[in-house]
Amino acid sequence: MVNNKLYCVLLMELVCHGAMAVETTIPSIIQVPAGNVKLVTLHATGEQIYQCVLKETAYKWIVSPKAVLMDEQGQQVGTHSKGPTWQYKDGSRVTGKISQKTDEPRHKAMPWLLIEVVDHKGEGVFSAVSYINRINTQGGLEPTSPCDNNHLGSEKAAAYTADYIFYAK
Repeated sequence: MVNNKLYCVLLMELVCHGAMAVETTIPSIIQVPAGNVKLVTLHATGEQIYQCVLKETAYKWIVSPKAVLMDEQGQQVGTHSKGPTWQYKDGSRVTGKISQKTDEPRHKAMPWLLIEVVDHKGEGVFSAVSYINRINTQGGLEPTSPCDNNHLGSEKAAAYTADYIFYAK
């Protein structure tokens, strides 16, 4: 008999990496501009870390990702962190800003995104990246608990997975 924990880990690996093998239709609102070609697709596993802050006169949750990026063989090849920033194992790094989003996932997950790269560092795989799509999201939703004076500065982590498609001109 297979250990339930081991079975769950193996099933999760199959689901996560299987999602990358299936071609996903990108909604038109988040498609990259003409002239950009797909460079690489990486799978992210990690957390969206929400912090309650006071911005101007309103309390709101702000988010920072903390995830590892894996290739199609399941090998860690990079990280995704606050910025938002993506760093490849060769030291190349990009920072982006959300250009468009869609609430494509109807199963209560973070929106799918079109991200425009606004900064590059280092030479390597990410040095030519111009746009990024976040698709096939699972989890990572903003906390349902209130963000108010009683919770100011509090942090809540939400587990998530997603596929990131990196494009270059």
